[in-house]
Amino acid sequence: MTVIVAVVPALDEEANIGGVVTGIARYVHQVVVVDNGSADRTAACAAEAGADVVIEPRRGYGRACLAGIERARTLQADIVLFLDGDGSDDPADAPRVLQEVLVDRADITLGNRTRELTDRGAMTSVQRFGNWFAPLLMRLAVGARYRDMPPFKACSMRALDQLGLKDTGHGFTIELMMKAHRHRLRVEQVSVRCHARKAGVSKVSGNLRGATRAAFKITSSIARHTVRYRYAPDRP
Repeated sequence: MTVIVAVVPALDEEANIGGVVTGIARYVHQVVVVDNGSADRTAACAAEAGADVVIEPRRGYGRACLAGIERARTLQADIVLFLDGDGSDDPADAPRVLQEVLVDRADITLGNRTRELTDRGAMTSVQRFGNWFAPLLMRLAVGARYRDMPPFKACSMRALDQLGLKDTGHGFTIELMMKAHRHRLRVEQVSVRCHARKAGVSKVSGNLRGATRAAFKITSSIARHTVRYRYAPDRP
């Protein structure tokens, strides 16, 4: 049996996390919610909905994902399915995101958000620009033809072990994508829906400080991995 574990990083998402957990649970064997230092009842709401809750008080999207990967490993996961805790990712798209990894035709599948499938107001102008600009930089820098920086993605545990991800912040997805290209892993991209959050504000684009910090981290991550890709191709 192929064991699938969903990893959901969450910060102050008490109004959204229960629906995310119950929505994705039907497609996976276990849902792991990583509470990333919430000041509200996110952890309690996740547990009430049936999630296995991991507490990672040190802030950072990457830290939350890495903690989730470690818990998934203890649960004997073969595939890790990442999605956000704000309800923007549609659980009904999980089979499409998982399919190619499940049948071993891909090591990683990225759930790309498209304009046609994105609800009005689901993404701010800052998010739309960043999700266009970062893939453009990666294409120009190393020839990686990505179309989004998606939170909704499926990765085999074998691929995650090979990549040895370490980024603790907003550069986590960049590191995953750049290293996957560098290691010539099989990456598929599928279109998924993106919904507007029902409550709360984005921790990245909800304010100028968060957006600026994320933009700097993403740009610097691309630059760092480009240098490694070009000048140290044999190093992880």
